[in-house]
Amino acid sequence: MKRTKIIDVLKSTDFGKEVCVKGWVRTHRSSKAVDFIALNDGSTIKNVQVVADPTKFDEQLLKDITTGACISAEGVLVESQGAGQSSEIQATKLEVYGLCGNDYPMQKKGQSFEAMRKNAHMRLRTNTFGAVMRIRHNMAMAIHTYFHEHGFYYFHTPLITASDCEGAGNMFQVTTKNLYDLKKDEQGKIIYDDDFFGEQTSLTVSGQLEGELGATALGAIYTFGPTFRAENSNTPRHLAEFWMVEPEVAFLDQEELMDLEEDFIKYCVKWALDNCKDDLQFLNQMIDKTLIERLEGVLKETFVRLPYTEGINILQEATKNGKKFEFPCNWGDDLASEHERYLVEEHFKKPVIMTDYPRAFKSFYMKQNEQQGDGSVGYKGAVAPGPTMQGTDVLFPQIGEIIGGSVREESYEKLMGEIERRQMDKTHLWWYIDTRRWGSCPHAGFGLGFERLILFVTGMQNIRDVIPFPRTPKSAEF
Repeated sequence: MKRTKIIDVLKSTDFGKEVCVKGWVRTHRSSKAVDFIALNDGSTIKNVQVVADPTKFDEQLLKDITTGACISAEGVLVESQGAGQSSEIQATKLEVYGLCGNDYPMQKKGQSFEAMRKNAHMRLRTNTFGAVMRIRHNMAMAIHTYFHEHGFYYFHTPLITASDCEGAGNMFQVTTKNLYDLKKDEQGKIIYDDDFFGEQTSLTVSGQLEGELGATALGAIYTFGPTFRAENSNTPRHLAEFWMVEPEVAFLDQEELMDLEEDFIKYCVKWALDNCKDDLQFLNQMIDKTLIERLEGVLKETFVRLPYTEGINILQEATKNGKKFEFPCNWGDDLASEHERYLVEEHFKKPVIMTDYPRAFKSFYMKQNEQQGDGSVGYKGAVAPGPTMQGTDVLFPQIGEIIGGSVREESYEKLMGEIERRQMDKTHLWWYIDTRRWGSCPHAGFGLGFERLILFVTGMQNIRDVIPFPRTPKSAEF
């Protein structure tokens, strides 16, 4: 008999029809009169109940149907007599595909997420991780749909690169060289002439620079793919391998960029609320009881647009009133997550787009504001004492920064001036610089950390629990 997915069986009211379902056993309750088997196939958070008369089945067969076992069940779809379910299956045939012993690590009992990470190959079968992965899929669909509907082109940028977009140097090298016999010059530097690409290459930290090239040809593009950062960060917000969404748009100014960021992320949140109701309700009950309320709140609120200088003033005022921060918050400091979350969760109580950051800790490619710390008065009387750049970072409750964006510097002279001021190596940036020499145009874009979006939408607390197989320092299993 042809298999029917459990999500479709649970929607069906065609009672009396014979159906076949296949999946993994969540629970099996036995008695002399009847056996109840809760079966799940991953198509929905909900289980279908298979009811079996023990007098009609082999005793050993029923004993083999344990938590985690994979089975096939055929039977008649009937209205359920139990609470919380509309239908169930009266079994006529049961078959065990895969046995599951008592040492199965995902038994029905309370386990910490940290413990489950040690069994990442099995944790996907649990209700929580099934819900998270279905939401992850839906967020990917929302992203592609949004950009397609808004005239963006999906643009593929390389994973292997000779340039460092962020200038941080924390990159994983890619090489075919024999690491036990490295050729070096007189200064002790490695010679790459005999390497596959003939020069030092690494896994990309961002597709942005190549994405800018796409925007100057196609008008509006987006990338969506894996990126890699070799930072030794063991925090709930960092991964060594993660996915980034990076749109780039020609002829976009700062205000329009903020409009795009807000509209895009609201679209994704609404998609989750419209298409992931069962999974969100489960996570709202089991993980974070304010989850759905918080998601709905994002749609209702207009994001605050806050210049960095005014944000610093607010934080400093908070410290005067007794608020304690672990890290300093003076003008020129890069804000910590605690500062971002205070602005979002306590001061404004809504998402914030922070703009116009000091040049000192932002990337070389950002466009500088015209007024460069000359004492000009800005938002709500805030005065920027130093040069600022047109950054636009979206800060969210529970997360902190979820989007990092900016207007890009289109002037060849100004871009070169910034590269030289920072004493950057131009060797691998010649092609990027060329875009400012030939037909340069105003343009802007942003990067969304996909896993951070999933953190917000699911209410999970650790970024390692929203990606199937996390890559972190000292951990590359599975």
